[in-house]
Amino acid sequence: MDNLHAQTVTGYVYEDLNKNGIKENNEPGIKGVAVSDQVNVVLTDETGRYSIGNKGYGIIFISMPGGYSAKTFWQSATTSAINFALTKKSIPSSFQFIHASDTHISEASINRMDKLRAITDSVNPDLVLITGDLVKDALRVDEKEATHLYQLFAAESGKIKSQLCLVPGNHEIFGIERQLSLVSSKNPLYGRNMYHHFFGPDYYSFNYGGIHFIALNSLEFDDLWYYGRIDSTQIGWLKKDLATINASMPVVTFQHVPFFSGGMTMENFSDEGPGRSLEREHGVIQYRHVVSNAGEVMSILKPYNFVLALGGHYHFRQLFSVEGINTRFEQAAAVVAPTETDYGTLPSGVTLYKVANGKIDAGQFIPLDKK
Repeated sequence: MDNLHAQTVTGYVYEDLNKNGIKENNEPGIKGVAVSDQVNVVLTDETGRYSIGNKGYGIIFISMPGGYSAKTFWQSATTSAINFALTKKSIPSSFQFIHASDTHISEASINRMDKLRAITDSVNPDLVLITGDLVKDALRVDEKEATHLYQLFAAESGKIKSQLCLVPGNHEIFGIERQLSLVSSKNPLYGRNMYHHFFGPDYYSFNYGGIHFIALNSLEFDDLWYYGRIDSTQIGWLKKDLATINASMPVVTFQHVPFFSGGMTMENFSDEGPGRSLEREHGVIQYRHVVSNAGEVMSILKPYNFVLALGGHYHFRQLFSVEGINTRFEQAAAVVAPTETDYGTLPSGVTLYKVANGKIDAGQFIPLDKK
């Protein structure tokens, strides 16, 4: 991992009483807010002040505390002084959120985003989680085309009125299939950097309605190819993030490549080409379409109230559980289109979850295409 900025960053997380985005002397700091550079996590003191070494990707963000909102939860670390202006927000103990995935936006699929927006407008959820493959093909096109796709997604998703919570998929890893993209690995936007440029941290957390949500980037890449894994820097961050919450607080993770999936048994196995099933991770052959170190991540989350793990990538809704493990592993269908399989056409859609007093219901599938 390249350290983009090494200087210490300090600042305040405060209540922006007059909502002008500037800290005034009468505006109180907020104690105990987690601030992170994607490597370290620190808590604000009695005055709302923090100081962090900034050894990450050049991004500083907060884990939004319950009962507050902000115009942005992250900022680029281009200065050594960064404040976060929060406003109080009434958040009920009962709320709902939508899990969507695999929008694969391009000019040809804008109508699918229109259908997604129609659903969110009708349901009016508090949150919309979109678990990756936001754009069609940034991993194998040139910078101009990839930038256009990112800008197109930003414009179309910006029409959704509910709060959006994003994570990257494999299609957001800019230029890595260099034999197709003809992009240099030294391009400043290469790999994860284009996602950082447009959408900030590729993993983060926030609190809403008594739930601790953790967004994970479940992808790594070696040279030309991606595979499912939570990298070691993120593992270290996850431990520090979880240490800031009460162990009884319900935890929900959301990511692109899932921890586990039954979807692999419904696909034809391939050992070559861009869609192949295997990849070498530091010389070891692994199945690339699930998180290869899921066991390690599960051991970190086990002491906590880890109730729901959300993913995408497989383009159809799946529900996965294991006796003896309390976590539900669930994947969303693809927004971009229905999925053709040997078992028939599997519908495109999203899943609506309702939360009441920390309990998450079974979820309701909402198809994008009316019969």
